[in-house]
Amino acid sequence: MKREFEFLKQLKENNNRAWFSEHKPEYDSIVKENKIFFNRIYAELQNHDRLEGIHIFRIYNDVRFSRDKTPYKTHFGVGFSRTKPMFRGGYYLHLEPDNSFVGGGFWAPNNKDLFRIRKEFETDTTEIKNITSNKTFVKYFGELKGEDGVKTAPKGFDKNHPAIDLIRKKQYVVVRNLSDKEVFSPGFQKEVIATFLAMRPFFDYMSEVLTTDSNGEPLF
Repeated sequence: MKREFEFLKQLKENNNRAWFSEHKPEYDSIVKENKIFFNRIYAELQNHDRLEGIHIFRIYNDVRFSRDKTPYKTHFGVGFSRTKPMFRGGYYLHLEPDNSFVGGGFWAPNNKDLFRIRKEFETDTTEIKNITSNKTFVKYFGELKGEDGVKTAPKGFDKNHPAIDLIRKKQYVVVRNLSDKEVFSPGFQKEVIATFLAMRPFFDYMSEVLTTDSNGEPLF
């Protein structure tokens, strides 16, 4: 990954089309190497989970509606989605000098799924708290993260509910930050897989919630 990171550092200092065009052959070579690495992770993860796809994010920024008009991202990213509707959640790997991380969860659940999750937490938080307080979860991720959707409470929910901090979230994600040294280490791929597998209790619980109704009856 050292070659990839050196390229990204240079790109950050020269984020313009002229520089990128001049260094396009190097970029194309790196993309090929990344695809091999990302597909190795995908193949290994398939041995432990049911995946429906791999999405390698393009380096080109969509600047049409963004204040940031720099044409290129300064990171490489790949996502691995689980097979819906029975298996929910998604894995993500972000590679960037001094800002790499392994993440996953529910970044933008649709309104129906978000409501179902909130209703579950309104009813009972025993299981999600057991998962997020487990020593393996804490070791890898620290805590459950995600932006709040509202400051007080979503419509129809009590702002004084004991689980309001969970209920008002609009995202439910986990993140493990990685140093450059960890990314460059020979066991990096193994660590990525281990981190993804540490998400499984969280994913499996959320999958159960999202494939049943409020009475626990299967939806599929």
